[in-house]
Amino acid sequence: MSKHFLSELTGSFATPALENPTGVMMEAAYRDLGLDWRYINCEIQPDDLENAVLGARAMNWRGFNCSIPHKVSVIAHLDDLGESARIIGAVNTVVNRDGKLIGENTDGRGFVESVKSSLELINKRVVLFGAGGAARAVAVELALAGVAHITIVNRNQERGEELAKLVTDNTSAGAEYHAWTKQYQIPDETDLVINVTSIGLFPNVDAELDINTESIKSSMVVADGIFNPPETRLIQTAKTKGCTTVNGLGMLVQQGAIAFEYWTGKTPSIKVMKAALSDALDITDLDSTDLESTEK
Repeated sequence: MSKHFLSELTGSFATPALENPTGVMMEAAYRDLGLDWRYINCEIQPDDLENAVLGARAMNWRGFNCSIPHKVSVIAHLDDLGESARIIGAVNTVVNRDGKLIGENTDGRGFVESVKSSLELINKRVVLFGAGGAARAVAVELALAGVAHITIVNRNQERGEELAKLVTDNTSAGAEYHAWTKQYQIPDETDLVINVTSIGLFPNVDAELDINTESIKSSMVVADGIFNPPETRLIQTAKTKGCTTVNGLGMLVQQGAIAFEYWTGKTPSIKVMKAALSDALDITDLDSTDLESTEK
């Protein structure tokens, strides 16, 4: 049998890129299935995004992830969008389909998968902090999964109102914008609290959401999209209140698994991806609530 020495290329375009461990779990999953594929983590500034996409085309990359701050701006450089990405208006996964770069969005689906083992989503009430690309994805997918109402809490009123309208126009869920006032009070009837801002992301690990922590009740499930560190101040506070918590590693693994399938056509081992992340981030025990229901 003849050998070949040309690996299939995937990767990530973001800034900052330093704290992103996605490549560790993706390459572990590639190895597990015997695939000669690579995942290259790239620090790409906004002004360089167009050239980065052109480079991926020229090098025939099989696909790439887009993270902060490129999830919306990358759309201008793609050939087409999948359905969920079109509704959400943001892309986190690009797939090379016969030379065409197609934008997909796995953020929201990954989040829904990670939280489902902790909470039945039908008819639940959600408070969502943030209105950026990831927040748009999470809000739309939660609405499609059957939540009754989403309250969007965001500093920028225009973006918050725009996301609430996006949800109500495209899904059967109700949605409204709340101004992010000092020491924001989470409504008592809330079932699920989600942070999809970058507050608390490494290296600013001591940053916390400006909320009244007394309004966090033990009956609430509290989730954070941040995966580094997995134990954000929000998660730590929620645990002291007796809440069920879901950290960002669950979302990271699940959205990565969906991207893996888009690129390779194969189903990765969630268990292998989880173990690789645990090793990379020196975590001895990921919360079982994150991943147990979908391990393969």
